[in-house]
Amino acid sequence: MKKTAFIIFMALLACLPAMAQNSSDQKINKKNLVIKEWNTNAKGAKTLDHTTIYSPEGRKIEETEYDSFGKQKWRKRFEYGADGKVSRELLYNDNNRLVNFKKFEFNEFGRKKAQYTYDPKGKLTSTKIYEYISEDA
Repeated sequence: MKKTAFIIFMALLACLPAMAQNSSDQKINKKNLVIKEWNTNAKGAKTLDHTTIYSPEGRKIEETEYDSFGKQKWRKRFEYGADGKVSRELLYNDNNRLVNFKKFEFNEFGRKKAQYTYDPKGKLTSTKIYEYISEDA
């Protein structure tokens, strides 16, 4: 019994480096990265589904969603403040016309405090307030 437990323990110990390598492989360097997601039908025809573009600093700067024919459904552009957080998110329609844009405020802990949504002319249309409640309090 002790021999079996020892063998299992050693086998698990031997797997640890491989498990650690797999988790580090999932950390992708997003600097200047473009991710394209494709759909393929049963006949093998491919259509573009989604793209995400990252800046040289590794920040997401654009996302585009496509319909089943590969035509743009919508596009989002992200702008960042001096603190490195998203300051504005701009949403464009299938004709690349601005639909709305959002501005964000963050609290002292770096979490979203408020989100303000504006129409294309800059008129405030809605406000979302974020509240964080800890169950540990």
